[in-house]
Amino acid sequence: MLILNADEVRKSLPMQEAINAMKKAYIALSNGDAQVPLRSRLPVSPHDGVTLLMPAFVDSKNNQALAVKIISLFSNNPQNNLPLIYATVLVMEASTGKPVALLEGNSLTAIRTGAGSGLATDVLSRADSHVAAIFGAGVQARTQLEATCTVRKIEQVWIYNSNRERAEKLIAEMAGVGPIPKDIRIAKSSEEAVRNADIICTATTSLTPVFDDADLKPGAHVSAVGSYTPQMQEIPSQTVKRARVVVDSLSATLAETGDFLIPIAAGLIKTEEINIELGEILVGRIPARTSPHEITLFKSVGIAVQDAMAAQCALENAQKSGIGQIIHW
Repeated sequence: MLILNADEVRKSLPMQEAINAMKKAYIALSNGDAQVPLRSRLPVSPHDGVTLLMPAFVDSKNNQALAVKIISLFSNNPQNNLPLIYATVLVMEASTGKPVALLEGNSLTAIRTGAGSGLATDVLSRADSHVAAIFGAGVQARTQLEATCTVRKIEQVWIYNSNRERAEKLIAEMAGVGPIPKDIRIAKSSEEAVRNADIICTATTSLTPVFDDADLKPGAHVSAVGSYTPQMQEIPSQTVKRARVVVDSLSATLAETGDFLIPIAAGLIKTEEINIELGEILVGRIPARTSPHEITLFKSVGIAVQDAMAAQCALENAQKSGIGQIIHW
């Protein structure tokens, strides 16, 4: 079995290759070539924790992949100087079920989440997009930024975060790296971040919308990855109502995210209005943007098929490069 730690996962999963892997994942999902049960939740109440299990099997024409991701979120960990989240991805041989690799899951999740948004941005945003706004300054914000700049020639970036020190740290680490421009600025308000942005990425844990719908410029694209529970809402209900909405998985987003469940409960939109998966656009069944002035919104809660395809890509690259530690199983 091959073991890849966080640094080795990052080396084995460059952003452009991760974006290519996400294209395969979303196409497999929308073509019915992937079995992806909704994530299972296992409460660990005595320790204020929860463990999530996310299995996926891809059986497309030219590819098979089998993997399970296990995520544990324990709220008391930070006060004990431990990470809030631990994640592991187990890759198995699709034809036999034999365990073949174990990958550090936090790094893989961050990259594949950014890559999924990057793919959606490539498909849905205007080709002449040059200004981006990032809400959040954590790990996910970093991969959202990298992915956005990988698919579009971004010349200026605005960062909006409640903690200025974290925003400054993100800029110090990311400005001018690879495709990311040197011109990254801290926005004093959400309006300043959004009003000139062609592409907006939200990667926060907010319970209320992080920007005002009225501040969006015509033709803007929004990628939202933060809200993953019914109580969390990053995107204004008015934006959901008027935008061309595309999701990673209809079943997952309609079951899990407050970005949709809250406006549905308020009667602003109907469940059946959320009906386009990114994979359907990728295979040509549904058009992407329908006009230059249209607002587009990609909502992702993250699905296990992304983990399976990202892990497969990382595993193949690691084997070619001799990265990782092999143990006898």
